[in-house]
Amino acid sequence: MTVRKVLNDSHPLLRKRSKEVQNIDEEIIELLDDMVETMDDYNGIGLAAPQVGVLKRVIVVKISEESELIELINPKIVKEKGQHRDVEGCLSIPGIYGEVTRATQIVVEGLDRNGKRRKFRASELLARALQHEIDHLNGVLFIDKVEKYVEN
Repeated sequence: MTVRKVLNDSHPLLRKRSKEVQNIDEEIIELLDDMVETMDDYNGIGLAAPQVGVLKRVIVVKISEESELIELINPKIVKEKGQHRDVEGCLSIPGIYGEVTRATQIVVEGLDRNGKRRKFRASELLARALQHEIDHLNGVLFIDKVEKYVEN
C-alpha cells in the first residue's frame, strides 16, 4: 500500500467526470488499498479516485475509527430524503470550510472490491460524506455548493 499525493483544487483533473470501472482487476484493488492508506494518512473521512489523479468511479469512506470502511466502485445515489445544512471541508482544499446543504438520508448502490453489488442506507455524516465523494466523481467540488464560508 502506498500513500498517494492528493491533488489540490487547482488541478484540472478534479473538474472532469470520472469513467465507470468496467473490470475490477489488480489495478483497481491496488487503487482501493492506496486510497484507504492515503485517506488515513491525510486524516480524512472520505476520498475519491480523482483526488489521487485517477479518473475512475471509485470512492472510500470511513467516518470514524469505529465505523465500517466503505469501498464503492461505480457508486450511485438511488434515493434521497430530507435536507440539512452543515460544515464541510475537503482534502483537496485544505483550510477552507463552508456550509453545504445535502440530503440527510440516502440509499447508495455500487460494487465492492469483489464485484458484489452493495446497497445500503446512510444518514447524517455518512450520507454527507458519500454525497461529497460521489460529487468528486462528477467533477463537482464542495466549494461549488457552499452557501456560506466559515472559520474552523
